[in-house]
Amino acid sequence: MAQPLIKKDDDRDVEADYSPFLGIEKGAVLQEARVFHDPQLDPRKCSQVITKLLYLLNQGETFIKVEATEVFFAVTKLFQSKDTGLRLMVYLIIKELSPSSDEVIIVTSSLMKDMNSKTDMYRANAIRVLCRITEGALLTQIERYLKQAIVDKNPVVASAALVSGIHLLQTNPEIVRRWSNEVQEAVQSRAGLVQFHALALLHQIRQNDRLAVSKLVTSLTRGAVRSPLAQCLLIRYTSQVIRESGTNIQAGDRPFYDFLEGCLRHKAEMVIFEAARAITELSGVTSRELTPAITVLQLFLSSSKPVLRFAAVRTLSKVAMTHPMAVTNCNIDMESLISDQNRSIATLAITTLLKTGNESSVDRLMKQITNFMSDIADEFKIVVVEAIRSLCIKFPLKYRSLMNFLSNILREEGGFEYKKAIIDSIVILIRDIPDAKESGLLHLCEFIEDCEFTYLSTQILHFLGIEGPKTPDPSKYIRYIYNRVILENATVRAAAVVTLARFSNEVDQLKPRVLVLLKRCLFDSDDEVRDRATILLTEKDKELLFGSLDVPLVNLETRLKNYEPSEEPFDINSVSREVKSQPLAEKKAPGKKPSGLAASPAVPSSGVDAYEKLLSSIPEFADYGKLFKSSAPFELTEAETEYAVNVVKHIFDEHIVFQYNCTNTIPEQLLENVAVIIDASDAEEFNEVASKPLKSLPFDVSGQTFVSFQKPKGVPAAGKFSNTLTFIVKEVDPSTGEAEEDGVEDEYHLEGLDVVAADYMLKVGVSSFRNAWESMGSDCERVDEYDLGTRESLAGTVNDAINLLGMQPCEGTEVVQNNSRSHTCLLSGVFIGNVKVLVRLQFGLDQSRNVAMKLAVRSEDEAVSDLIHEIVASG
Repeated sequence: MAQPLIKKDDDRDVEADYSPFLGIEKGAVLQEARVFHDPQLDPRKCSQVITKLLYLLNQGETFIKVEATEVFFAVTKLFQSKDTGLRLMVYLIIKELSPSSDEVIIVTSSLMKDMNSKTDMYRANAIRVLCRITEGALLTQIERYLKQAIVDKNPVVASAALVSGIHLLQTNPEIVRRWSNEVQEAVQSRAGLVQFHALALLHQIRQNDRLAVSKLVTSLTRGAVRSPLAQCLLIRYTSQVIRESGTNIQAGDRPFYDFLEGCLRHKAEMVIFEAARAITELSGVTSRELTPAITVLQLFLSSSKPVLRFAAVRTLSKVAMTHPMAVTNCNIDMESLISDQNRSIATLAITTLLKTGNESSVDRLMKQITNFMSDIADEFKIVVVEAIRSLCIKFPLKYRSLMNFLSNILREEGGFEYKKAIIDSIVILIRDIPDAKESGLLHLCEFIEDCEFTYLSTQILHFLGIEGPKTPDPSKYIRYIYNRVILENATVRAAAVVTLARFSNEVDQLKPRVLVLLKRCLFDSDDEVRDRATILLTEKDKELLFGSLDVPLVNLETRLKNYEPSEEPFDINSVSREVKSQPLAEKKAPGKKPSGLAASPAVPSSGVDAYEKLLSSIPEFADYGKLFKSSAPFELTEAETEYAVNVVKHIFDEHIVFQYNCTNTIPEQLLENVAVIIDASDAEEFNEVASKPLKSLPFDVSGQTFVSFQKPKGVPAAGKFSNTLTFIVKEVDPSTGEAEEDGVEDEYHLEGLDVVAADYMLKVGVSSFRNAWESMGSDCERVDEYDLGTRESLAGTVNDAINLLGMQPCEGTEVVQNNSRSHTCLLSGVFIGNVKVLVRLQFGLDQSRNVAMKLAVRSEDEAVSDLIHEIVASG
């Protein structure tokens, strides 16, 4: 007997592709369905035919009306058979065929007969089928039977009626709501599944009545629920009531918390986990409330069941995002899961440890992760890499060990997405941690020596061209870049040529040596490489390529695509200098924020440069001097309005320029002479000095209009501005696309705009706040204490202070631990006039929720230190 089983196991791979339904055709099956009409029914053969019909229906095969009707009437004859297996198949096919109302009558009598049968299996299935195929009028006739079935002694029959009620609630809610008394009685059933289905149905009946749901939860939390499944449902409903209650949790009177905590001692593991997860997901949960749930989840970490270990570590991973200190007690147990056979569990354990670890545990974690990385798939490796990136930003002093780890795994085997995640992490660390720039660039150089992905090589070369010339010794990168010209494919060689030219253009000492290398590229086998080298060796064209081009590339690309070859050469002066704002479609559905190589550099190095070129090309603003800061776009209209307008604030030493990016979203209109009229009556320190209206704004095209104000020099002047969009509307003929000659003047009111002290501060981080603070010295230090009065939370107070000053939080000090009575926040920035500023904020919270703050400011100018105190005192 053992031999056939062994043989079957051996052939499992061969038989895996075999399907018993292979080659089934609808026509052949419909022919076979004629056996339903035989005087002597063969139950086995009829069941096989019904199985084939069910397979066809589930594979998406459609039956025309005539075919479905013929099959349905043939199936009804099978009620004559007493075979139990065939009867069950009949129930299934009737449900799937979904007969019309006039056909339902044919089987109703047979199904109602089965509902009152002595065979419980018939009764349960007949109830399910009847509720599936009958409509409201016929349902009222069988309602009495359904009510009786709900309180039936047989759990199978009762559950069938309750599940049918859940489905009917979607189509005939008024009928099901009349069953409340019977369902309430079924909730008290000793059968676990009946109690589970009854509770689900009763909650759905009452879900729109918050008071009724609260009463239901109150009555059942006193111990009337025995079924573990029903208990899990009750925990979820209890969590919903807690969320909606809005009770003052600070006073410690959160409703039903004792019930959730009591469920942590239930004998069923599913109930314990559901209660623990519900506690961790409570809004504003305190450390005291979390402790029992964390303790239970910690026990699950050492369970022999993989599903419990996975559920526990996943829940702890979510808790670690908001309460990392609460999870630290589980770190030892999670470290043992790094070697778990289930890679999902191991990955979650690693990422959670990285969130909860402190600075002293980083090196130990790195050693454990090194052995772990070789055993997991790329998708899990990417999760780990992203967690390491966050850890490095959190503890910038540990960048050396973390950067070395990233460089080591970069040399190992891996797919494109995995390698790209590592490269993106290194790039972000280089941008956010200045001390990591040189080591990070060298790691990238070593990687492209043996990189198999063309895209990554070109992106790294581009990044090297931007950051390499800014380092103290840019010459050490030339060897790596020129190796790409010799050894790589044409695409990478072309990128390397441009990178070499950037070094030549920006580093005068390297220029003669780099020019020799570029001249060698003139003999390259690829025409793209030769053309780039030729252009880059021409001095006049180099200026065009490296920075002096004041034409937005998007506008240039559009103009070139529309250019038709003719005797007249392409004129670059015909390209619009106006920067296109974000397209309307992207504005309504913003995508994921780009990171790493795909992201644009930080605002000080790219956004300000682009804006500065734009503003300097406008004669009215050309003599304003160097642009200090440009804000992020601020929306002045709702997303679905006729005109989309946002504003960017450009801060100069003595001026401020408002750039209004406007988009016309009405196809039948052309807007002309578009301008913004500003009421500055609430901004006394500002005087309007210039404006630049927009001549024309067609449909779905973005354009800019500008207004500039003069302000006191070096003073963070603040004020409120009211905005009104004015324009001339011209109707557009949809058939020809031409606008009418005459237009109508119109205006559109926009949201107000504020200029605040934070607009005069650039967010600039430092790698080590302590070193920067000590090197700044105490000559220009100013210290004072402030009583901030009663506040709702310490975290909100810290966030308000950061927003008021507009500075960059350092070393993760913007995060306040729950229930903390004190906190220190470190900030850095550059004030207008390029004055470096460091701020240390110390907060204290007393029993009556009054907040006291000690503010210490160090800067390069004592006047700026005084000014920061004035901003806080007036804010």
